[in-house]
Amino acid sequence: MKKLCFVLEDCYRHDNMPLAVAHRLIEWGHDVDILDPMNSIARVSDLLRDSDHDAWILKSVSGGPGLSLLEAAAASGLRTINDARSIPAVRDKAVAAAVARRHGLPFPLTYFAAAPELLHTVPLEHYPLVVKPANGSSGRCVRLVATPHDLLDLQAWTIDDGWLLAQTYVPNPGVDIKVYNTGDELYATVQRSPLHPDILAEGHLITLSSDLARLVTFIGVVFRLDLYGVDVVEGPNGWVVVDVNDFPSFNWVPDAPARVARSVLRLANGNGSAAGPALGVDTAGKPSRDREADAPAATTGRTGYAT
Repeated sequence: MKKLCFVLEDCYRHDNMPLAVAHRLIEWGHDVDILDPMNSIARVSDLLRDSDHDAWILKSVSGGPGLSLLEAAAASGLRTINDARSIPAVRDKAVAAAVARRHGLPFPLTYFAAAPELLHTVPLEHYPLVVKPANGSSGRCVRLVATPHDLLDLQAWTIDDGWLLAQTYVPNPGVDIKVYNTGDELYATVQRSPLHPDILAEGHLITLSSDLARLVTFIGVVFRLDLYGVDVVEGPNGWVVVDVNDFPSFNWVPDAPARVARSVLRLANGNGSAAGPALGVDTAGKPSRDREADAPAATTGRTGYAT
């Protein structure tokens, strides 16, 4: 039997994920504690002595207090899922963009701006722009800016901390492809794009191509994530990564609570964690051939692939 602590912020207390995972673990006979950082206090100076949990798992908003608790648990020597050192790199979208480009991932050209008016200095040839909060999530406050004149509409647009990202827009069919890694398998889904609300798209599973499977697997190694999601669009030159998320919703993944719960137990045992140095890249900035061979292979008609 495992003892696990889910750090769950208030906005997720009524969501299916990750409560359904916690409930499934309880059904299987494991001991699960739910820690709400907004309504409880933790003696972080003595976590190693006070906590007998086999692992801590986080579901929080960007900038929320949960990450501080997870990092404190990791600093105390406790196991965390995902690895606490890996989460900040995907939560801060400016850092994620730099990491992605460093490792040769197909990621849009990205600018960081502390205020909307600074975006006027972005060269005209990089329009249209996608403007979003640097710590955003769930498609919140993502806007398509067609011309520099359209930046005037952003002057009154306030974000909690004001930091913004501007990325070159990649022409695409108008829907997002979200690929989830449940820890053991990859699942690809089509979902509605916040940039194209006029295109109605019912979320559903799709067949995962082998090239996209390799890309998503490589992303997990680069960012050292075990449970994660990747948002991509299909541009004129192939797949482009637009976002990486730790512990996503796993929408439309069949029996997601059980699949994620099994991975939590495996990771709590210290088996198969992606934490550690990012995968080496060759001189072209791509995964080396021998590592590509280890990535999940796509099979026509299937939606989940073992990682």
